[in-house]
Amino acid sequence: MNDNEMTIQREDGATDGRYVIKLSPTAEAEMTYRKTDRGIMVIDHTGVPPEFQGRGIAAKLVENAVSDARSNHFKITPVCPYVVNQFRRHANWSDIKA
Repeated sequence: MNDNEMTIQREDGATDGRYVIKLSPTAEAEMTYRKTDRGIMVIDHTGVPPEFQGRGIAAKLVENAVSDARSNHFKITPVCPYVVNQFRRHANWSDIKA
């Protein structure tokens, strides 16, 4: 699977949701979140199956959430350790960090 084959879908519920990439018929990568009453997205988990790790898939999920936050004017609170580290690496994301 190459980058052009990765389609990120956002499944958005009333109080939570996830970003997901179908990697194969039986595998998917996901980043889950919950929403606060103030409209903040709290990202609490990122998971990529071991056989797909090291390809930047989790980073694409985070980047998609950052893009959505900017487009839709909400903030993100990173709780998942991976996402916390990504926010540390990208100082230019500070505008959407809650």
